[in-house]
Amino acid sequence: MNTYKLEKKTKVILNSTAIFIAIILMMWAQNSMSSYGLRILNLIAINAILAVSLNLINGITGIFSLGHIGFMAVGAYTASLLTLSVQQKQQVFFLEPLIWPFNSIQLDFFSATIIGGLVAAFFGLLIAVPALRLRDDYLAIATLGFSEIIRIFANYSVSLTNGALGLKGLPNYTNIWWSFSFLALTTWFIVKLTNSTYGKQLKAIRDDEIAARAMGINVKKLRVIAFVVGSFFAGIAGSLMAHLLTTIDPKMFMFVQPTSVNILVMIVLGGLGSTSGAIIGAIIITFLSEWLRFIEGDMNIFGHVFHGIPGMRMLIFSALMVILMIFYRKGIMGEKEITWDYLYNLIMKFKKKAPVEAKVGEE
Repeated sequence: MNTYKLEKKTKVILNSTAIFIAIILMMWAQNSMSSYGLRILNLIAINAILAVSLNLINGITGIFSLGHIGFMAVGAYTASLLTLSVQQKQQVFFLEPLIWPFNSIQLDFFSATIIGGLVAAFFGLLIAVPALRLRDDYLAIATLGFSEIIRIFANYSVSLTNGALGLKGLPNYTNIWWSFSFLALTTWFIVKLTNSTYGKQLKAIRDDEIAARAMGINVKKLRVIAFVVGSFFAGIAGSLMAHLLTTIDPKMFMFVQPTSVNILVMIVLGGLGSTSGAIIGAIIITFLSEWLRFIEGDMNIFGHVFHGIPGMRMLIFSALMVILMIFYRKGIMGEKEITWDYLYNLIMKFKKKAPVEAKVGEE
């Protein structure tokens, strides 16, 4: 089948139109939707950032990492300590005083979020250098161990994280403008990286590491870069999540928590290796996660009351993960991306099929 490519000028016009429509829709949502609806939109954007960044590591580079929730925790705690006022810190840290310099500084939300991402990226570098010597299951176990170390550290470092009590009363800075702006930044950066020479080398490493080495590709360096970039955006998502929920504690960042498992389901459902698929997966799983809350409450079916079991949503998502891995590994998008060329060719393909279908109907 012939494939068509739109002119660059046409794509610029389409991109400008899409950005304008997105801004109008966000203004409408901000002014018209309920607080619950806005919260779901924010969760979709934050989960999409997590899914896109993990897809860079797992789907595009082929590194099987289970430690994304740990980098999210680093970003969340760092940004939260920087946005709390000095007076609030004195109230929150009543068991043990907060250590210097966090006890005497306060930054704006944007600066704190970027710093949270950078600190997460630094931790990503620390874990990547030794852990990326491992392969497959061993690498997954190492990254999972890192996320558990972060959680345990947060649980017992009372003078830095307030221990099991966590941080409460965080300023509610996250809104759809912040979350979708960071989502746009994340998507733009990772798409640019994926389409660059580095991105093609990352895919070559994923497909056949030995062949990539034989071609002179610096496998170790590129794997570390992908891991650090993914960690940075996980830290950004952590800051957004903390300032949306306005409270964080170590239990939020356990691997068995819905957020951690759901991120994996998102990228598998959307298609490992597809940034568009990761966003689609984030939208579907976030929506389902909210909609399926009814199965954890009491249900009256034909006069019989069935008591819900907390955590049943996790069971469904885990079962979905197993089904996907057995029967539909490619996910919704496979490794394809939704671009203007892809949409144009899809429309042209539909137009060519339409007369044939009409003719069959007449017969």
